[in-house]
Amino acid sequence: MKKKQRYIGFSLIEILLAVGTLSIGLLFIAATFLTGLYFSTIATERTTAAIATDEAFAKIMLYNINPTDLEADELKSFEELSTIDPNEFAYPSTDTDASQKQYYWSALCRRAGSASNSRLVQITVFISRKVNAAASYQGGKGRPIPRKVDISGIIGQSRLTITDTDKTTWINDGYTVVDDKTGQIYRVIERDTNQTNRFRLDRPWQGDQTGWVWVVPPPLAGGKNPNIAIYQKIVRF
Repeated sequence: MKKKQRYIGFSLIEILLAVGTLSIGLLFIAATFLTGLYFSTIATERTTAAIATDEAFAKIMLYNINPTDLEADELKSFEELSTIDPNEFAYPSTDTDASQKQYYWSALCRRAGSASNSRLVQITVFISRKVNAAASYQGGKGRPIPRKVDISGIIGQSRLTITDTDKTTWINDGYTVVDDKTGQIYRVIERDTNQTNRFRLDRPWQGDQTGWVWVVPPPLAGGKNPNIAIYQKIVRF
């Protein structure tokens, strides 16, 4: 009898299984690529923020601050304390079209020492991005700047409540707030889904039961958090 001829190859089911496995693998690779791109963007922005902060501190030292104009338990905007050209807040400080500049800095100051003649000043610098040149922000400065928000909280707990209903949308997940009285920095973990005027911090609140925090609000038309980073140090004037 003749031997039955055998054909060597892959069945349709085997091919489908191979293609399905390959597709799943490619999806994981694509997700990893996007995640890497996201973290690369964050790293680039934080590097830019660190350089812009060094420039901001240098300009603050150049334009100078009179510590006697400050209080130990209240933050004041650097613009209120010194006469400075608004263009100086843009980074980089190059002679280019202002519409091409994307990063801006702002600063809050308070006297670090308890004595009225103390020359030490705590400076908090905010580095923010302005993605759209036509975007408008709270305060009418045409750039992202920190603004006061009325809050209430309990010492030792990690939750705060926004008491000014008009500013409820100013603070969202991932934002950073600065206590007006102490200058301490807190990161917002999440907003309460049921009470949108309440949010949870990354650590227990150490400020007063009522007061203010400073935050960089989103654009008036809405959008993501414009604040990239906050740096703080004590300088002697």
